[in-house]
Amino acid sequence: MAQGYQESQLDQSRRSHRGAVGIMQLLPSTAADKAVNIRGIDKDENLNVEAGSKYLRYLVDTYIDDPAVTPKNQMLFAFAAYNAGPGNLRKFRAKAKDMGLDPNLWFGNVENAAAAIVGRETVQYVSNIYKYYVAYSLLSEHDTETTVEKAGSTGVAATP
Repeated sequence: MAQGYQESQLDQSRRSHRGAVGIMQLLPSTAADKAVNIRGIDKDENLNVEAGSKYLRYLVDTYIDDPAVTPKNQMLFAFAAYNAGPGNLRKFRAKAKDMGLDPNLWFGNVENAAAAIVGRETVQYVSNIYKYYVAYSLLSEHDTETTVEKAGSTGVAATP
C-alpha cells in the first residue's frame, strides 16, 4: 500500500511519460516478462498490484537473496531496485562498501552511496515508502485497538 501510494497516490488511471501504468507504475513489458507473467495491468488494479508485488519478490529473490541482509533491508533494497534498477542497486552497495559503510544496511549506509551515484530521487523514494508504511501500520494498530476497546465496553466480542 505504501509503495502504491508513493508511485501513484493509489490511482490506477496514472500513466507515466515512460509508459509505466497504474497503481504500481509498472511497465506492461515488465509485468509480461516471464519473471512476473501478468498481463492487463493497465486495465485492472488488482492485476497491477499483483504484478508490482510479484516483481518486488522477484527483485528480492534474484538480486538481494543474501542472509547477511535482514528482511527489512531486503525490502528497502527492493524498493531502491524497483525505482533505480537492480544494476544500480549493485552499484549502490559496492560504493557503500568503498565508502566504508555497511553494504547490508539501507538507512545511513547504502542510501548515502545511492545519493552519491544517482542523486536524491531514489533515497527520497525509499524514505517516503518507509514513512508511509510506518504511518499505515500505526493507523492500523490504532484501529485494531479502538475496535477491541469498543467491544470490551459493550461486552460484545469483536474481531479486528
